Amino acid sequence: MPTAVPTAPTAAQATATTPTELAPADLTPAPLDREAGYALLAELAGPVAAATLGGLDGLAPGFPDWIVTSLFGGTYQRPGLALRDRQVANLAALTALGGVEPQLADHVRNSLRIGMTREEITEVLVHLAPYVGVPKTLAGLRVATATFAAADTPADAPAANAEGTEGMEDTDGAEGRR
Repeated sequence: MPTAVPTAPTAAQATATTPTELAPADLTPAPLDREAGYALLAELAGPVAAATLGGLDGLAPGFPDWIVTSLFGGTYQRPGLALRDRQVANLAALTALGGVEPQLADHVRNSLRIGMTREEITEVLVHLAPYVGVPKTLAGLRVATATFAAADTPADAPAANAEGTEGMEDTDGAEGRR
């Protein structure tokens, strides 16, 4: 007796379920609220953001506004995660990505501004080691160390070591910054 051979679904069968039908019912689309984006950025980054964006707008007109509107006025406005959880995700993603030290430093500062402790930030970074590797974790810890030091330095004091490498051995191989 011959056995039935399974056949591939037809085009009509393959498209019967849309992504909208697969999404959880309680998800809402991200708004694009420019004013809310700038308000949240001011809360997270304070005056540093305005200076950074002003310089960027001179180079790439409109790009900073797009970033603020779509990211801080869009994705960040979704109700699914608390601001603290979004910052934990940012710290992890930027550390895993590597090579984005200025943005990681911004998010370390932002995390401090919203009430995360230095210990919590450090633990987020240390927790990443088995997932992203020791070199990227060490690079992230250097950024955090420098950012913590800068937060402790009065505005009129000489700048701290920009890489935050004091006391850290060069054990991170190719990702090293010494």
